[in-house]
Amino acid sequence: MIIPHPTHAVRIPGRFTFDAATTLRAPAAAQPAARLLRDLLGPATGLPLPDSPQGNVVLAVDPLLGGLGDEGYGLTVGPDAVLLRAATGRGLLHGVQTIRQLLPPEALSARPVADVPWRLPGVQITDVPRHRWRGALLDVARHFQPASYLRRFVDLMALHKLNVLHLHLTDDQGWRMPVPGYPRLTEVGGVRARSMRGRAGSGRYDDRPHGGAYTAAELRELVAYAAARGIEVMPEIEMPGHARAALAAYPELGNVPGRTLDVWTEWGVSDAVFGVHEEVLDFFRTVLGAVLDVFPSPYVHIGGDECPVVEWAASPRARARAAEAGLAETAALHGWLLGRIGEFLLAQGRRPVCWADSTGAAAALPREFVVMPWRDADHGLAAALNGHELVMAPHRATYLDYPQADGPGEPLGQAGAVVDLRAVHAHAPVPAHWPGEAAGRVLGTQAQLWTEFARTPAAIEYLAFPRLCALADRAWNPAAGWATDFLPALRAHEARLAALGVRHRPLDRPRTAPAAG
Repeated sequence: MIIPHPTHAVRIPGRFTFDAATTLRAPAAAQPAARLLRDLLGPATGLPLPDSPQGNVVLAVDPLLGGLGDEGYGLTVGPDAVLLRAATGRGLLHGVQTIRQLLPPEALSARPVADVPWRLPGVQITDVPRHRWRGALLDVARHFQPASYLRRFVDLMALHKLNVLHLHLTDDQGWRMPVPGYPRLTEVGGVRARSMRGRAGSGRYDDRPHGGAYTAAELRELVAYAAARGIEVMPEIEMPGHARAALAAYPELGNVPGRTLDVWTEWGVSDAVFGVHEEVLDFFRTVLGAVLDVFPSPYVHIGGDECPVVEWAASPRARARAAEAGLAETAALHGWLLGRIGEFLLAQGRRPVCWADSTGAAAALPREFVVMPWRDADHGLAAALNGHELVMAPHRATYLDYPQADGPGEPLGQAGAVVDLRAVHAHAPVPAHWPGEAAGRVLGTQAQLWTEFARTPAAIEYLAFPRLCALADRAWNPAAGWATDFLPALRAHEARLAALGVRHRPLDRPRTAPAAG
């Protein structure tokens, strides 16, 4: 029926038709959901859906509905009325997306559609998400996307009741976040001379400059747009590795005095990392101050992954810092630096988030850090038993830059694995063998859309869909069955994706795709 699969739904007699006489009854607390319903249905249906004290579509916030939690909702559709209730306004926003999916798929069109009866089936739904973190990372550092596309991506997330957009703003290949006092971050770090074609090490390039950066106003608008759809935007500023774009702009932040670097034109991981001297710590505080001013999210991601330590080992300043901090080796500066930056964020009332590359990656971090294990789920187990909350992101189930099939007709993806639709839907955010103490620290899960090989919105959406549908289904309702629930719903959902103009991988295409051409 719909995606994600509701936790409880039954059909009841009758159906309700939206028409020119349909009105909304929505008190003040429900007005954001009423506005969203009008905004979503208006383009295709042309219906005004005005407010009325006698409205036959009732949207209500009732804090006494505590069993629905912060994001659950109850929906009853009868022949004469629709009742949507939730304990919070955020729950109502998710219910609006369910109403949208219950209508004919043409209701999702951005253009007027004639001669379609806008009918809802009679149904009673009580729907509460299993996990409170249901996210998607979008990498705009490797390939910049305009703010207008970020809003479209938010809309696609909201349709699937995902609630965290993880915005990857900086990396070796580009810096997209404006920072007062450091204009060269975007002027220099935001533009690379060319981009690699093919996988890391291919030696082939397109010889076309690539660049872009957002204004603070654009990012604030994105935050507000997402919030109106029940989505929080979590920014990521990479450190101490993935730093080459920043070091191209400000070489003094690195480990080699007098060195000049360009914004990296390769894929993979550069050995150039931030230094650990006081000027670098001041830089991070300034950057994160700008981030906190734009993004109200309680969570701020500071990277922490794939950090080569060869430059620290060769740097007199880094060796001196390690000795001063009482560290046994310069490699331990990784945890030391993240800890200092984490302390800064905690003092500002925010929670630091970082990747976990290995079992010991989180060992040096304060327990207030939220950890994202990406190489292996059991790296998360070690972090959870150490007291960290987790967002599960194992690459063999959530990295959507891996190809969906192994045939030559598929676009280029990361080497080493196929992550097909079944693998994503089989992903269990809480592994069954974990003890209760660790399982209780799993906040949820998210998909990753790294964009080395996805230059355009169409390429991003082909990688994302329908795999993002599968992740949304598992994150909301892990009890949903693959063959009994998800696949039948996805077959109907393909018409919705088509109405939205999403270029997705067709469900009926075989896993080994035919050769192109």
